[in-house]
Amino acid sequence: MCDTPPMLGVTDLPTYLAGLVLIILLPGPNSLYVLSVAARKGTRTGYKAAAGVFTGDTVLMTLAALGAASLLQTTPLLFTVVKYAGAGYLAWMAYGMLRSALALWRTRREPAEAAAEAAEGPAEHPYRRALVISLFNPKAILFLISFFVQFVDPSYAYPALSFLVLGTLLQLGSFLYLTTLIFGGTRLATAFRRRKRLSAGATSAAGALFLGFAVKLSLSSAA
Repeated sequence: MCDTPPMLGVTDLPTYLAGLVLIILLPGPNSLYVLSVAARKGTRTGYKAAAGVFTGDTVLMTLAALGAASLLQTTPLLFTVVKYAGAGYLAWMAYGMLRSALALWRTRREPAEAAAEAAEGPAEHPYRRALVISLFNPKAILFLISFFVQFVDPSYAYPALSFLVLGTLLQLGSFLYLTTLIFGGTRLATAFRRRKRLSAGATSAAGALFLGFAVKLSLSSAA
């Protein structure tokens, strides 16, 4: 039996798609933030956060294709700077979520409008937050290049086109998954508005997870 010739320099497309599903479904700070902001602010704001994820992933994939992964691996200081900047930002977000959860708990017996106002805090800028979460994660660049390179035919004359195909498929899958999270988050919002203890608990859990992401990133290595 003859092997199927690569399409646009992409080899073993079925395996790539199977791996893509697992990667997209794996919980991470980006997807959790989109779910969280959709539950708190609604569909439109959820898509603003998702746009930040798409932009960040596009930048990372471009950097990966241009060789940024090799630079991070061969320059420990650069990797360390980006790593701790990302971990610090995630920890700061965790602090904000836990503070909001505390405000919700303290106002749990007050009218819903007052409780929501107490937990609102400063303007959130979901697009910018999601973008920063994406960009300050050096492990993402290393992962993208190590994953993508397995499915690019080294003899293909236009490797950038192969990366474009792989990246487009990744973004399409991410869009479908984040859309599911956004609409699921808006349904959760209805329950949260009725049950303030549930809202405070969910916000606390999200804050704890972000703190865990920060610790995990700070302990990671370029290897």
